[in-house]
Amino acid sequence: MKKLLFLILILVSCGDKITNPQSKNSYTILTVAFYNVENLFDTEDDPNTFDDDRTPEGKDHWDDAKYQDKILKIAKVLSDIGSEQSAGPPAIIGLCEIENISVLEDLVNSDLLKAYNYEIIHYDSPDERGIDVALLYRSSFFDAIDTQSRRLLIYDKDNPDKRDYTRDQLVVSGLLANEKFHFIVNHWPSRSGGEAKSSYKREKAAALNKRIIDSIFKQEPSAKIISMGDYNDDPSDKSFKKILNTKNSKLGLNFQELYNPMEEMHKQGMGTLAYRDKWNLFDQLIVTQSLVSNEDSGFQFYMAGIFNQSYLITPKGQFKGYPLRSYGYGGYEGGYSDHFPAYIHLIRINQVKNE
Repeated sequence: MKKLLFLILILVSCGDKITNPQSKNSYTILTVAFYNVENLFDTEDDPNTFDDDRTPEGKDHWDDAKYQDKILKIAKVLSDIGSEQSAGPPAIIGLCEIENISVLEDLVNSDLLKAYNYEIIHYDSPDERGIDVALLYRSSFFDAIDTQSRRLLIYDKDNPDKRDYTRDQLVVSGLLANEKFHFIVNHWPSRSGGEAKSSYKREKAAALNKRIIDSIFKQEPSAKIISMGDYNDDPSDKSFKKILNTKNSKLGLNFQELYNPMEEMHKQGMGTLAYRDKWNLFDQLIVTQSLVSNEDSGFQFYMAGIFNQSYLITPKGQFKGYPLRSYGYGGYEGGYSDHFPAYIHLIRINQVKNE
C-alpha cells in the first residue's frame, strides 16, 4: 500500500483524481502549506505601527521596485510548493509577517497566482509592527463557513501592567472538498530577549491554541484540525511537549491527541531557518488524531515536508545554505524569506462504483 501511495503522489495533480486499475479506487491529493514571508510590507507609512523601516525613506529604502519584486518572488514560491507531487499549488496556505489586506490582494492577483482564484481571510492584529497572519484558500477546493481572530493577551513578567502586543490566532472552519476542516494560523511571540526569558510568552500562546482546539472538540469530538504557523519554538520545546502534548509518532495515538510530523525532522537536523550555524524548525503543521486514524473514508494525513528548493537557498558566502532572505546583516539581498515554507499532503481514497 505504501508503494502504491508513493506512486500516486508522484502522478496525481493537486485535487485531481487517479484510478488504480487493480483496486478500482481513485485518490484525491491536497496540499496545505505555511510560509513566513519575512515582512511583506507595502511602501506606505502607517502612523499607527512601527513600519517606518519599510518605507522609501526608511532604513531599508523599501520602494515600489523592491515591493513588486518581493510579491513576484513570494508568488513563485507559493505556486511551486508541492509541485514535485502535484501539478497545482496548495489548496490552503497559512501566512505570517504580512502587513495588511492590500499586500495579500496584490499577492493573489499576481500573474503566477491569479488563475487559481485564491480567497483571503485576514484580520488586523494589535502587533506593534503591524504584522498579521492570514489564510489563503483556493475557492474550487474550500468553502469557508466561519472565521474568527482569537486575541492573545500577554503581560510583561517584570511589569504586569505592561501588555505585550502580539499576533492573534486565526481560526477558519469550512468544507475542504466537501469535508469539514478547521485551520488555525499562528505566529507566536519571538525569542527577543533570549529563548529562556521569553519562553513564557510562547507557552501562553500554546495555552490559547490548546483552548481553541479543545473548544472545537467540545462541539465536534472527531474534528479534523490542522494548526500551523511560525511558532518560534522547536517541536521538542515545552510549549509543544508539555502544553499541547504533541506526539512524534502516529502509532498509538489516542483519541483527540495531536501528532507533530515535524518533530522527527527536527531530530534529524532539518530546519526551516538557521541562526548561528544552528537549524531551527519553527515552521510547523500539526494535526489531530482524526487525521491519522484511518477510521473513515475522508482525508487523512499522508506526509510532511520542508520546501527548500535550490533557488531559496543562499548559494555562497558566510550564510551559504541558509534561506535566501530579503534583508540580511549586510542590507538588501533581494531574496525570498529568512524561512523555508513547510507543508503537508492530505490523501483521500474515493470509492469507484462498479459499472
